Amino acid sequence: MNTSVPTSPYAPLQNDTFIRACLRQATDYTPVWLMRQAGRYLPEYRATRAKAGSFMGLATNTDYATEVTLQPLERFPLDAAILFSDILTIPDAMGLGLSFALGEGPKFAHAVRDEAAVAKLAVPDMDKLRYVFDAVTSIRKALNGRVPLIGFSGSPWTLACYMVEGAGSDDYRAVKTMLYSRPDLMHKMLQINADSVAQYLNAQIEAGAQAVMIFDSWGGVLADGAFQEFSLAYTARVLAQVKKEHNGVRIPSIVFTKGGGPWLEEMGQLNCDVLGLDWTVNLAKARALVGHSKALQGNIDPNVLFANPAQIEAEVAKVLNSFGTPHSGAGTGPTHIFNLGHGINQHTPPDNVAVLVQAVHAQSRKLRV
Repeated sequence: MNTSVPTSPYAPLQNDTFIRACLRQATDYTPVWLMRQAGRYLPEYRATRAKAGSFMGLATNTDYATEVTLQPLERFPLDAAILFSDILTIPDAMGLGLSFALGEGPKFAHAVRDEAAVAKLAVPDMDKLRYVFDAVTSIRKALNGRVPLIGFSGSPWTLACYMVEGAGSDDYRAVKTMLYSRPDLMHKMLQINADSVAQYLNAQIEAGAQAVMIFDSWGGVLADGAFQEFSLAYTARVLAQVKKEHNGVRIPSIVFTKGGGPWLEEMGQLNCDVLGLDWTVNLAKARALVGHSKALQGNIDPNVLFANPAQIEAEVAKVLNSFGTPHSGAGTGPTHIFNLGHGINQHTPPDNVAVLVQAVHAQSRKLRV
């Protein structure tokens, strides 16, 4: 009888600082990665996108998706890679017809605005998203253990916003009209979205993702009360189904709600490991509120990256000092993962990103002396 532990097809992890911080374990320095780190601010990304012909051409091609995921790691000593994909792959697989025009945001050919459209929705066949899982496996192999790979999805609420609006929105009028006038339809859509997201994240984990993140990009547009009912409850539904480990290895989960500061205490009850914070949240207060149960990720203003190097270094110090000295020693305690409070701006000078990453690593080591 063979009782041996399954062997991994992947190289062992050389830098586990990010994973350790997610699990509230002591680290030698504060790990750093950036939301949208593989993207338009890098000239090499723009060159690859031009070869691919379109954003979805890039995302659906395993080689291109692997290439652009690794590009920022060739430039900067980041502590994690994040899968290059889009948060709207799930509704696209539901048949809503996703497209991206150059210089514009995403658009759906079929918005979901009435009972008939909601009735057609179902958890998609995950085989339609095989290109994502193939990319995860390819990236994990290409990383060769350098740093961990983060998989991700949009939250059920954020997906619903795009599905109802049919695109980005300034006032969220269509989705909020449905929410207030037909909450039954909204709940039905959110249940389907939550179960889809859970299956999608689990498939990414099985394909090689070493941590997963839920982006609740539009959670902060909701009224108090509505956030708990239509966003938080469905993020919780996802987390209840997502794998906590795979092949005996712990898989951390991260939840980021832009504008979620008012509900931090309630988000602290989520069954996840890390809460991502935008730049409106005071890290010291967040640590006092939820740092006993969650690692914190964030939260420098992305526009700091347009300042000069000395100012960038000063702003990094403010963020690190706001969190305070992270946990050291055995067991678990308050830990911090440095990140932006939202995605990196496409006009950001890459040299300034190098300054930020170096400053985080150097200054956070001094915090632990």
